[in-house]
Amino acid sequence: MVFSSFQGLYQKAEALYTKGEFEFALIFYHRGHKLRPELQEFRLGIQKAQEAINNSVGSPSSVKLENTSDLSLQKADELKKVPPKPVKKVQLKQQAQKTVMSERTARQLLGELYTDKEHLEKLLRDEDLIKGKTRNGERLQDVILNCISYLDTRTEFWHQQKPIYARQRDQKLLRQQWKRTRNHLSTDPTRYILKNLEEIDAALSAGKTKKYLKKAQEVLKNVHGWSEEVLPNKSEVLENLHSCIGNALMDLDDVDKALENYQKALDLSQEGKLIESISRALDNIGRAYTRVGKFQQAIEAWEKRIPMVQEEQEKAWLFHEIGRCYLELQRHTEARDYGVRSLSMADDIGDEKWQLNASVLVAQAEMKLGNHQASVLHFERALDWAKLLQDNAARDAIQKVLHETRQQVTKCH
Repeated sequence: MVFSSFQGLYQKAEALYTKGEFEFALIFYHRGHKLRPELQEFRLGIQKAQEAINNSVGSPSSVKLENTSDLSLQKADELKKVPPKPVKKVQLKQQAQKTVMSERTARQLLGELYTDKEHLEKLLRDEDLIKGKTRNGERLQDVILNCISYLDTRTEFWHQQKPIYARQRDQKLLRQQWKRTRNHLSTDPTRYILKNLEEIDAALSAGKTKKYLKKAQEVLKNVHGWSEEVLPNKSEVLENLHSCIGNALMDLDDVDKALENYQKALDLSQEGKLIESISRALDNIGRAYTRVGKFQQAIEAWEKRIPMVQEEQEKAWLFHEIGRCYLELQRHTEARDYGVRSLSMADDIGDEKWQLNASVLVAQAEMKLGNHQASVLHFERALDWAKLLQDNAARDAIQKVLHETRQQVTKCH
């Protein structure tokens, strides 16, 4: 079941707490608090769940984790079907090292699920807790590790799912600017800009976010002091730098400041009528808004992009993301319509991964609209793609929800 609002998260948390499943009630309280930090209900929920966990160490409740990513159908307890291997201290240490190395990437790709992952890792460090067993007699340590493993798998999955354009676009625009800047190499400022754009690109490629941010901010300060006579493409350089700074701030989880820089990049792009840069700025603004759960604002930014997008794969991604935002807002008709558009694009280019994603989105929207038979058809198609892609996690999740949806069709008849 997918919760599309903070009310759903709160109800889920309360239900888990009432059932005595305090660890995972805490996860949903944390998730709700992240979306709506001003609500007292989530703060109190976190407090009472933590107290309940402390009072019940030694008899932990059954662990059930719900995944709300784009393939948000599988519960982590399904992973327990695989017999867990004994976990040695060395393995735990390696797991911790791996987590540190990929922390930033995981946070960006998992989104709200990253809170779940952090909490699971915290539970794993509780030596008293992990000695306990679930109601089914399974070791809690093994169950938690399976959950973490699943989320790590999702991180890698969504890294692979991102269209190539999203990872290469900024570097492409930077390098285009180098070529234009070389036309003005007669002045010291343009030579300075060219040198520093290359350094920024190198830091971006190496994943050195703080160095990347510091260099971009330093260059931005200097560029502001020059006139357009000295630097003919000043507005374009400023736009690119604000975009770079925004990306670095997003990596550092400073979404508000990132949005400020993205907005400045958009304003400069519009002044210079730079279509590709306008599209990039709107894309970045949309991503930033989704990070903080402001789905309506994300939709507004992304829908402005639609006429500017030319590549079919990018359109498949864009339509899918807009549809997901509508699903979060419980506007299921719009979610279905954008899912259909995404699926059409994916079909046109034969992209199996986006055919899978779009099929799931349409199926979920149809299910919410009460069109269970249509939902079954799209889940069946998604299942075919999951099998073709050998995505076993998606396959198992889809099979489960497909069974439940078929039962709804039977009841309706």
